[in-house]
Amino acid sequence: MLELRPTCENCRKSLPPNSTEAMICTYECTFCRDCVEKILHNVCPNCGGGFVPRPIRPKSAYLDGVSLEYQPATHKEVYAPIDNESQAKLIEKLAHIPPEKR
Repeated sequence: MLELRPTCENCRKSLPPNSTEAMICTYECTFCRDCVEKILHNVCPNCGGGFVPRPIRPKSAYLDGVSLEYQPATHKEVYAPIDNESQAKLIEKLAHIPPEKR
């Protein structure tokens, strides 16, 4: 189950569980849409994969025991600002390859 991390790993923008700005990679690295589009260029600095919008977990339990009430989002923040030089090299290497073919 996704942790639903509370902030962007790069800029620390708040990304509450219902945020439509939260983007994740397959390892759940979490960034805001602005950082993904303007800085990362859809290349995860940690794994080289692409990003997708993070799903939103329902607040209310429409099915027994399944909701934010029962599986709350984590409060653990991951803060690892991007190294611009390393990211530029990774972008140069991978940005031309669609994420599903990396």
